Amino acid sequence: MLRLFIALGAVAALVASGVATAQAQPAPFHAGDAKAGKVLVERDCVSCHAKQFPADPDRMYLRADRRVKTPAQLVSQVQVCNMNLGKSYFPEEEEHIAAYLNLQFYKFKP
Repeated sequence: MLRLFIALGAVAALVASGVATAQAQPAPFHAGDAKAGKVLVERDCVSCHAKQFPADPDRMYLRADRRVKTPAQLVSQVQVCNMNLGKSYFPEEEEHIAAYLNLQFYKFKP
């Protein structure tokens, strides 16, 4: 019984810490897990962006003429990349990616 209470306490702490992060995100990706998104971006997105910007793949997000100007456009662009690359991400994974990209590059406010 004590183990159950300890486990429940640990889960509650994780949820509480995730809620604080989730509240800092705009609605289209407020439930996204930025840490999970970072893993997916590093695994699947950087190599494609490096083909377009060989010296600095992050320039994709930082260029002055970037297409993404709203949270909804960020989610939409992640969906387009998912489809074009054939990654078959679930919607939750797209949300994780958008949450990470927002925290790292876009800084859209809730």
